[in-house]
Amino acid sequence: MTTEDAAPAWRVMRQDDNGNRFLVARGLGREEAEELARTFEARGHKQLYWTERDR
Repeated sequence: MTTEDAAPAWRVMRQDDNGNRFLVARGLGREEAEELARTFEARGHKQLYWTERDR
């Protein structure tokens, strides 16, 4: 993991059934963001969650 991956510059996004996209959380480290996205995905809702760089 690079220092850049660990820096709090990642966010978690969500897309609902209608294609609308929403910010769930920001200012996270990469691992923290990925874990949060996995947690939401595991709930079994129809929404799609992913992480991306927060520039």
